[in-house]
Amino acid sequence: MEKGRSSSTATASGSQNQSGNSMIKVNVKFGGQSVPVEISSDCTVKEFKNFLIRLTNDFPRGQKLIFKGRVLMNVMPLRSSGIVDGSKVMLMGTEPLRRHQRDSPIRKETLLRLRKRHREAERCMPEPLRPSIDTFWEHHDRWMLTAIIGLAENNLESIPEEIWIIGGGVLDFGHNLIKECPARIAQLTGLKHLVLDGNDISDETISWEALASLKYLSILSLNQNHLQTLPSAALGAMTSLKKLKVGNNELQCLPAEIGLLSKLEVLKANNNRLHVVPESIGGCVSLVELDLSSNLLVELPETIGKLKYLQALYLSNNGLRSLPSCLFKMCSRISILDLHGTEITTDILRQIDGWEEFEARRRLKRQNLGLL
Repeated sequence: MEKGRSSSTATASGSQNQSGNSMIKVNVKFGGQSVPVEISSDCTVKEFKNFLIRLTNDFPRGQKLIFKGRVLMNVMPLRSSGIVDGSKVMLMGTEPLRRHQRDSPIRKETLLRLRKRHREAERCMPEPLRPSIDTFWEHHDRWMLTAIIGLAENNLESIPEEIWIIGGGVLDFGHNLIKECPARIAQLTGLKHLVLDGNDISDETISWEALASLKYLSILSLNQNHLQTLPSAALGAMTSLKKLKVGNNELQCLPAEIGLLSKLEVLKANNNRLHVVPESIGGCVSLVELDLSSNLLVELPETIGKLKYLQALYLSNNGLRSLPSCLFKMCSRISILDLHGTEITTDILRQIDGWEEFEARRRLKRQNLGLL
């Protein structure tokens, strides 16, 4: 373990030395031990916390760095905080990463084989493609520890082959050039969060059946692709979903089976071509946030009133002229309602039963946000 830490430190040190930053050794006291860590004095506290993930097994947001009795703020550079070469910093961790770790470890032989394959491939690749190879090996140790794999904005044209072996609980491939979400995704049985925003995925290149087989999948984000439909059977089978984001696509309808997603808390289907919302939306009884803005809606079903936990409803830039008569009375927690770009006026809202209570909640919400 110590050897692994030293290797990671050396990698970070090398990149920082090239940029001319001064390196310092900081003794981090954690779990009854004092661990020397080499880092650039120009790093921010937040960057330092990211570097310490392997030491703490804690998310950065769960870490507290204390120097001379003072908790260090994330935006503060180490240099300005008074930390110098040889300083001692106390680290407290509160939010372990175990929730995302895989069921069984990857064998060392497998990783060595993957590394050899990558290096052989690298020699045959054009120079522009090599950064993705380097990115993989630069971060793979942290991925192995956390099972959180982030490869957003890396010009990837497909999901890397190594992912099928390493797996992961959280995969972020947002804003690449990926054209396919293949059936092989089903073999990632522990997958919980999948982000494929801003890619080139269409109805023909996404395996909804495979996604539906992932029984732990709770967050699926497919914003900004080329989807035209959500398949009824597959979507209805994804009963573990808590967040579904399909904004900025070409969807013309939501299937009736959307109502089977009783655990769904966030549904974002903004910037599509939706003409109607199915009455079955009332079955999404856990919805807290519903974003249907920038579509072609002219009315909403009365079953919206069954969403008793709904707090935020975004309906801007639609052809709406009215709202369900039970909205304010039945959705007694709603405090955010965006109607910009619709034909619904304040006079119309005042005629809906429960308007006064809603207005009081709305004002309180804005006051708490410092908007009043």
